[in-house]
Amino acid sequence: MLVSDFDFELPEELIAQHPPAVRGSSRMLCVDRATGVFADDHFRNLPQRLREGDLLVLNDSRVLPARLYALRAGLATQVKSPSPTGRIEVLLTQQLGPQEWSALVRPGRKVQVGETLLFPDEAGATVLTAEVLGTGEFGERTLKFAADAAFLEKLDRIGHMPLPPYIHRPNDEPDSQDDKARYQTVYADAPGSAAAPTAGLHFTPEILAGLAARDVEIARITLHVGLGTFQPVRVERLEDIRLHTENYTLPGVTAYAINAALEDGRRIIAAGTTTTRTLEHCAAIGRLEAHSGATNIFIQPGHRFRVISGLLTNFHLPQSTLLMLVAAFLSEQPQQGRERALAAYAHAVRERYRFFSYGDCMLIL
Repeated sequence: MLVSDFDFELPEELIAQHPPAVRGSSRMLCVDRATGVFADDHFRNLPQRLREGDLLVLNDSRVLPARLYALRAGLATQVKSPSPTGRIEVLLTQQLGPQEWSALVRPGRKVQVGETLLFPDEAGATVLTAEVLGTGEFGERTLKFAADAAFLEKLDRIGHMPLPPYIHRPNDEPDSQDDKARYQTVYADAPGSAAAPTAGLHFTPEILAGLAARDVEIARITLHVGLGTFQPVRVERLEDIRLHTENYTLPGVTAYAINAALEDGRRIIAAGTTTTRTLEHCAAIGRLEAHSGATNIFIQPGHRFRVISGLLTNFHLPQSTLLMLVAAFLSEQPQQGRERALAAYAHAVRERYRFFSYGDCMLIL
């Protein structure tokens, strides 16, 4: 199959620029996995859509304020603070070691290996420093930050939420106070993501309580969303797609819950493609047990799902690997899965659903 087979027309005004006024008030397109038939609903009704004994698995990764603005050390005496014209934009995408990070930088051509980057606060005082160690396959840089026990605290102080490029904010305001709260799930715990696991943004404490009241079991995994979510597909054929690795943790209590649900024949619903990829990767390598690792699994039409039997997910970009995952889940027959996915998306466009990170969602059961 070709990447272009997963294209669709999306009016720009349907790309959600802000979260809904009330968390949990999103619309939800429900799709029958067996038939491809869909129906319009609202996310607040998720507890009624699930049943006693279902296992819902969430990704509890916490989004870091990973968008930073830096000065090259050689220019630090010339510019008091990182103005829009003189600054280097740095997006931390994955932690590689105790002090090392992979990062996207812009403009990249100016940032050379061996340079030192200075990260100032609004007053111009340097808060963090990093040396550029290397360059990656797609132009990303490896940065080594100076040892600092308060690194995450300082990141919170000077960093900004890494909103996707299709969410537009004024150049001098890369995020807002609302973004800092709403581009984060209510159950986020383990810091490390460069983007939100967006299916989880809909949940509220009340909806989680409603699920528990219906005896829906809830478990958690951690997958830190990294560089892959920002990179477009650069090849024409699906079989040539290679994803970046992302780090994950499968806790023992979650592994036990999954194995018990599989043995009992109960449904396992993944909240998001990140959760899906983690669980399917662990099953593929035969490790549904407590462990941590890294995955670059690409789930495409024809994939045989070993763990999940339900999927909650947002609406994804045209020609994206996440749309391909949705198509794969809708049918084991590749062409049928693609047709069902595009039919559901066409319906969502006609009905004016909101798309992408801050948009509405789809439930496939």
